[in-house]
Amino acid sequence: MGGLLYNLGFFIRILKGVPRMFRSGASRKILVMQILFTFVQALGLASILAVGIGVVVNVMGIPFLAQLSQEQYIYSLLIIIITREMGPLLGAFIIISRSATAIATEMAGMVISHEVEAYISVGVDPIEHLAAPRFLGVTVSMFLLNIYFSLFGLAGSFLVAQLFNAMPAGIYFGNLLAALTLRDLLVSVLKSVVFGMIISITAITRGLSVDRASTEVPVAGLKAVGAAFGGCILADVLLSALYYMVV
Repeated sequence: MGGLLYNLGFFIRILKGVPRMFRSGASRKILVMQILFTFVQALGLASILAVGIGVVVNVMGIPFLAQLSQEQYIYSLLIIIITREMGPLLGAFIIISRSATAIATEMAGMVISHEVEAYISVGVDPIEHLAAPRFLGVTVSMFLLNIYFSLFGLAGSFLVAQLFNAMPAGIYFGNLLAALTLRDLLVSVLKSVVFGMIISITAITRGLSVDRASTEVPVAGLKAVGAAFGGCILADVLLSALYYMVV
């Protein structure tokens, strides 16, 4: 309970520091570099996973639905699996495996080397300069990666679908848009933003929680990954349950 309250208070403190962060050129540079590492450099892996999910859904879904004479439901299935469920979650897993470890170990290294104390001693708020850019960078990257994952996965599924039932791209994507609802988009965006905040807050707090031993640095990274995975999965279950309760 204490850890949850601490993370909540830290989250509120970071939100207050985000607007002030843009006054510093160094903080803006950290934000840009965080988005570059977390989003841009993860596009290759995200592309492979997105196409793979699209292939699996088509290869397994189309023959099964054809047996039931319900092939038209493949579009709803693609939206549910790629856009609403797997897109945000797999995007979160990619960012956790790459950025959560990097941020936690980086922040822990700064604590061990007394860099955080040095910032405080010269009047620089470490929350605004160190935490806020990484928080915003990871959250924005998670949002963008989720959109990219959905678009790439749905586009890749079109190529596979041609092996079962060749059709013009306009008809295929028109059917996808017809199956897509505003609720699907909203829950997908909400999940991506929540996951981004969970990952960033977890990584930053785990990194800053070390004491003075250098052996704590890799441990902080491992703890950040485990906690971020657990937090995102729990949030995914709660948001999905809320979605089906509302619908």
